[in-house]
Amino acid sequence: MPLSQWAHVYGSDQEVRAVIHKQYSVEQQKLEKLIARKNRKADFYNGIYDRYEDPVLTRDHAPVCWRYDFNEETNPYFMERLGINAVMNSGAILLDGKFYLAARVEGNDRKSFFAVAESDNGIDGFRFWDYPVVLPDTCPEETNVYDMRLTKHEDGWIYGVFCSESKDTDSADLSAAVAQAGIVRTKDLKTWERLDNLKTLRSPQQRNVVLHPEFVDGKYAFYTRPMDGFIETGSGGGIGFGLCEDITHAVIDEEKIISRRIYHTLTESKNGAGAVPIKGNKCWIHIAHGVRNTAAGLRYVLYVFGTDLHDPSKVVAEPSGVFLVPLGKERVGDVSNVVFTNGAIAGENGDVYIYYASCDTRMHVATTTVDKLEDYLFHTPKDPLRSPDCVRQRCGLIEENLKLLEKENR
Repeated sequence: MPLSQWAHVYGSDQEVRAVIHKQYSVEQQKLEKLIARKNRKADFYNGIYDRYEDPVLTRDHAPVCWRYDFNEETNPYFMERLGINAVMNSGAILLDGKFYLAARVEGNDRKSFFAVAESDNGIDGFRFWDYPVVLPDTCPEETNVYDMRLTKHEDGWIYGVFCSESKDTDSADLSAAVAQAGIVRTKDLKTWERLDNLKTLRSPQQRNVVLHPEFVDGKYAFYTRPMDGFIETGSGGGIGFGLCEDITHAVIDEEKIISRRIYHTLTESKNGAGAVPIKGNKCWIHIAHGVRNTAAGLRYVLYVFGTDLHDPSKVVAEPSGVFLVPLGKERVGDVSNVVFTNGAIAGENGDVYIYYASCDTRMHVATTTVDKLEDYLFHTPKDPLRSPDCVRQRCGLIEENLKLLEKENR
C-alpha cells in the first residue's frame, strides 16, 4: 500500500516518517541506556561467589533492527514485527581480552537461534552483534536449536555443541521430540562449519553435551547426558563421559557415568553437564545442573564437582548440596524456579565468571576464583544421604564452632 494511503493516520507522508523516526529514536535510546548501565555486586554473601544486581542480557538487549520494520511503507505504525521473548543459556568464551556470550535467543515464535554478544569486562556492557549466528542448514528435520557450549579446544578450533531438536515422527503427540547433540566449529565466531551430529550407540537421545577442552588419550572427550526420551532420562544414570576418534564424524561407543542421579538429592530427576570444565590447580572444575521434582514442578539448581586433572572421567571431589539457586526476582519467568548454566570463563589471573540463566528468561553473572572453587570442592563435606547422618554432620560443625568461640572469649 502506498505511503500516501496511510497519511490519514498522521496527516501527511512527512508526519508518518517523523513519527516512525521519533519512536525509533526512543527505542534506540532505551537500548543504549540499558547497555551503559553499570552492574553492581549484590549484598548476597556466602564466601564462594559474588552475585550481581542486574542481568547481563535480557530480551531488551536485542537490537531494535531485529524486531521492527523501519520501512514506513510496510510499517507505518512502527509495530514490532519479529519480537524477542527471552535471552538465556549462553555459551561463553574469552578471546583477545574480550568476553563473548553465544546466547540462546528465543523469538515470539518460540524458535531459538544463537547470537553473539560481547563485553569488555564480562559484568556489564554486553552488546549483540548486528546479525545472529547463521548455522549451515544441513539437517532438514531439525526444527529448533539451543544451549550452545563453546569449547576452545587444544586442536586450535572453537567448537560449539548444542541441542538439535526435531519432531518425534513415531509419536502422534505434537510435543514429542528427539534431541541430538549438534556440533559446529569456527575460528572467529562468525563463520561456522557444521559437522555430523554426535552419535552415542547406547543412548537414543542426547542433551547437555559438553566437549572437553583437551585431548584425553589422544581422543576427543565428551560429557554426555544419556536419555531414553526427550524429557525423562529413563535408564540414563547421570552425566556420562565418552571418547571418540574423529570429531567430524563423532561416535561414542561407551558412556561411563561419572556424576550419578541419586534419590532424594538435587539430581533425583536428572542432571546434566553445564559449562565447559575449568582447569584448576588440583582438578577439573565442573559446574553442572541438577533437577528434582516438586509440587510446583521441576526445580533446576547448579552444583559443582571435580575430576582428576589426568583422568577427567575420575571424580575426586563432590561437595554436598546446591552451589547456586534462583533467588528473588530470578525465581520469576517463563519457567519458574530455574537456574541453568552452559558457560563460564576463567581468566589467566584465576578469576572466574559464571554465566547462568534464570527461569529460561534472562542471563546473569556470578564471579569467583579458581582458588575459591577448589577450596569449596575439597573442603565442603560430602552429602551423607540420610537425615540422621546430616544432623550428626551439622552438629559436629556447631560443636567445633562453639568450642572456638568459647576459646576466643576466655
